[in-house]
Amino acid sequence: MPTVKSIQLTMQQFYRLCQDNSDLKFEKNSNGDLIIMPPVGGNAGNRNGRIIQQLFNWADRDGTGIAFDSSTGFILPNGANRSPDAAWIPLKRWNALQPQQQDRLIPLCPDFVVELLYPINAMATIREIREITQKMQEYIDNGTRLGWLINLKSQEVEIYRQSRRVDIIDSPTTLSGENILPGFVLQLDRIW
Repeated sequence: MPTVKSIQLTMQQFYRLCQDNSDLKFEKNSNGDLIIMPPVGGNAGNRNGRIIQQLFNWADRDGTGIAFDSSTGFILPNGANRSPDAAWIPLKRWNALQPQQQDRLIPLCPDFVVELLYPINAMATIREIREITQKMQEYIDNGTRLGWLINLKSQEVEIYRQSRRVDIIDSPTTLSGENILPGFVLQLDRIW
């Protein structure tokens, strides 16, 4: 991923940059480095859509929280601006935000996140793999309670939780939302 080192932007300037370049996707790490996210291919986009579809369907039925797609930006407590491939927060936290906070980059860390390691990254460098695992740990360090890093190429899932080591599961058929998203089960048959 292309990175512009330590560019100093206020939250408003970063939001404006994103709005003025809506055909691009940006993130910013806690050091202020601007990260330009490349578009994904059709297979990865379809699989991410299927994850989002299942999460949104569950969230609509459950009614205890709000689900978000990969175009949603979150301002983490450490100052990073991140856009997970899928995310969820409890309704209580969403309703505590002011309307203008709900309309812009959301000033909190999601309780649940999903990140995909796309097939295009099958030849990912050690640096790129390190960056995505650091990003998952960053979510946990900033308040995410459950995170899934789904590697589409190897069919492995890394599960991140508060105060626990990372679990790695080979070729699971389902993933449980555990007590964070009670009753949510991600069916992986159409994602692999």
